[in-house]
Amino acid sequence: MQMRVIAAVAVLVSAAVHLWLWLDGMKDEGTVGKLFGLNVVAGVVIAILLVRWMHWVPPFLAAGFGFTTLVAFVIAATVGLFGLSQNWSGWEVWVAFASEIVAIVAGSIALLRSDHPLSVGQPQERRPVRR
Repeated sequence: MQMRVIAAVAVLVSAAVHLWLWLDGMKDEGTVGKLFGLNVVAGVVIAILLVRWMHWVPPFLAAGFGFTTLVAFVIAATVGLFGLSQNWSGWEVWVAFASEIVAIVAGSIALLRSDHPLSVGQPQERRPVRR
């Protein structure tokens, strides 16, 4: 559960940075602005799922969220993304970068420890289904 909480906090930090940037003017940047809004909503949903649903899907989503958000920024900082170019400067870039790395690592560890058929951890106890 500890890795799930760490991943949830990391995803929320990334979502908070994207909300800050969205409110600071990114909302007017067409496709990228819409993607920032989607990032905020997805981050909150994934964080809630991580602590409420003990399934392998939320850690998978957390790692994927961190990875795709990080890759999108690298693309924007190198060749541009949807006509927008970024650079590696500013506190928000480094906070988001660090939180996305943590989301990838913690989400991956939580996934490996989950009850997924391909995981290497101990399977979690299954509760009987009430009907």
